[in-house]
Amino acid sequence: MIGSKKKDGQKTQVFVTGWLVMLLAVPAYAWLSQELLDQIDKNRADVAKIKDIVLNGDQKHQAFDRLAILGEKFTTRICGSQELEDSIDYIAEEMKKENIATVYFENVTALKWTRGKEFAEILTPLRRPMSIMSLGSSVGTNGTLTAEIVVVKSFDELKARQDVAGKIVVYNQVWQGYGTSNEYRTRGASEASLKGARGALVRSITDFSIYSPHTGQQDYYENITKIPVACITVEDAEMLQRYQDRNVSVTVSMTTEPVNHGEVITRNLVAEIPGNVLPDEVVIFGGHIDAWDVGTGSMDDGGGVMISWQALSVIKKLGLIPKRTLRVVLWTCEEFGLVGGEAYYNAHKEASDKVSLIMESDHGVFNPFGLHFNGSGLARAIMEEILKDLNDINTTRVLEGGGDSSDTGWWVDEKKVPGVELYSGNENYFYFHHSNGDTMTVLDKDQLDRATILWATAAYAVANLDGLLPRDGDYPTTSSMSTRPLSVPNAATAAMALLIAYQLMRRQQ
Repeated sequence: MIGSKKKDGQKTQVFVTGWLVMLLAVPAYAWLSQELLDQIDKNRADVAKIKDIVLNGDQKHQAFDRLAILGEKFTTRICGSQELEDSIDYIAEEMKKENIATVYFENVTALKWTRGKEFAEILTPLRRPMSIMSLGSSVGTNGTLTAEIVVVKSFDELKARQDVAGKIVVYNQVWQGYGTSNEYRTRGASEASLKGARGALVRSITDFSIYSPHTGQQDYYENITKIPVACITVEDAEMLQRYQDRNVSVTVSMTTEPVNHGEVITRNLVAEIPGNVLPDEVVIFGGHIDAWDVGTGSMDDGGGVMISWQALSVIKKLGLIPKRTLRVVLWTCEEFGLVGGEAYYNAHKEASDKVSLIMESDHGVFNPFGLHFNGSGLARAIMEEILKDLNDINTTRVLEGGGDSSDTGWWVDEKKVPGVELYSGNENYFYFHHSNGDTMTVLDKDQLDRATILWATAAYAVANLDGLLPRDGDYPTTSSMSTRPLSVPNAATAAMALLIAYQLMRRQQ
């Protein structure tokens, strides 16, 4: 036992025990076959070229500059709009100028909705304007709607109340993350209508606010009376809650003039660098080209669009041709129910066995750290090995899970195609999401460059493997495959463990 000085054997036990404890505390590292390592090693010179041209060459900050044009020339790329279609044409023409020969469109049927004028005001107990944004697909007020409000914090509270009919329901739900809180935006109008409400106002789905409303899509239940619905600021939702808590009656007027125009034709944009060995097998990567009609859509999802386009541009510029086809897809009308992503999946799902990897960035392109990954343990280990070449730009992490993004989830969840989503420092993403704050100001030139390198490296290296990313196989460890020497991090940690154990032994002498 540690602390004994009686016998040499006990000293040896101290040494061995300390060594084992420290070594076992080291995180597991993947051990890949030499064949796989050799395949990945063949890409290292090309990855170095990708890094150099983006960090030091004529592609430096091009992603940022192009994104500024996209967001500030085609500002309101809402589904069904002419600006969205113009932005698709613009990118296609720019790609052709870069001699990306395979550029084409796939038609998609979607619903067109326009916002129109909108304003709201507290009439009693004081006169005060409120900032609002109608939610996507909402009907209008057909004039001005004036009614007393009732504030609730949950659907359960709404269902329990008996004083809702004829009023405007205000949702002041607590922020519990986007997935949970978003239910009030998508279902709020329908649930309020079931209780006889005339309208609904929803606290914006954000964890921080500087009096900023956040829009988004909502969906009416079938066979329900459609009532107007808009989002309001966190500040106003909380103020209205306090009035109600003090038993003060509040009357609000709201005027909204959105229009549902029916079905229109929009397009997914597809661009490819064909593979030179297995052109019918592909690596797909992209983002969604549409955005809400507030802000400039630079963050959601201009950044994802741009690192995908830029990655393809860099690879084309360098004259790199992988074994498999690299395919960029810019999905349309994601904000109106994942329309473009679903249409693309339905059109191509029968070829899912030819897709080695599918990647989408739709959570903001901030300081990149690596990738979220869905797939087999063996495939994840391969991705980790590929990203080791990016240690100098700190984008080497591969997190298990979260690789099924908005337009790619069907591929990952139903067809088990390995999936990737960008892993970046997006903890403030919902500060700006679907608001007027979604502009170039929240993005950084150097971070976009590093994300471009990460995106290009992952896509190119996977496309250049001898085989598709494996959809089966556990994460390889020393117990399953032992053809790889101890990695440098493990070797250093093991040496430190030996040194500490030796020092512990000496203290016992």
